[in-house]
Amino acid sequence: MANPFSKQISNRNFLSPIGFKFTLAKFPKVTFFSKSARIPEISLNTLQQSNYLKMIDVPGDQLNYGDFTLKFLVDENLENYMEIHNWLTGLGFPETTSQYKNFITENQIQDSKNAFCDGTLRILNNNYKDVGLVKFKDLYPIYLNSLEFEAQDSDLNYFTAEVNFKYTVYTILRPDGTTYESEP
Repeated sequence: MANPFSKQISNRNFLSPIGFKFTLAKFPKVTFFSKSARIPEISLNTLQQSNYLKMIDVPGDQLNYGDFTLKFLVDENLENYMEIHNWLTGLGFPETTSQYKNFITENQIQDSKNAFCDGTLRILNNNYKDVGLVKFKDLYPIYLNSLEFEAQDSDLNYFTAEVNFKYTVYTILRPDGTTYESEP
């Protein structure tokens, strides 16, 4: 007779919302001050199958991924903010077409396709050990919020910047890099 508890969750601890670390390989200054990150939503489109009574929804064949949003504290010298700002400017070249070329050259990018960057969101347990990795492929920023200076603020609130990224796909892996479909 099979053990009825064999299919139950073995670890009864809850995942903490403060246990994460985000890294961008080409832009390490953003990593240190990460304040919040969100695993983007994922949805499957549906198709409709004809039936003589009514249309029947069936699973489609395309996944839709939401944007990846990261909030980070801005350092006093604006270094981490400017990394994202310059990345956006380099991709969009608002003043001259040479801005894109300068962005590629300054960041030692060999191929313009490499203007994208892979990123990893490490999910940590209560002991700050990795329990999962969310690997983003070909990230690039599409939005960076403004920084509003206000001389009349009575409380000191440090700046938090928000950046939204588009990407090709993300994969959730175990800490050792294996997929969740395979045995641990």
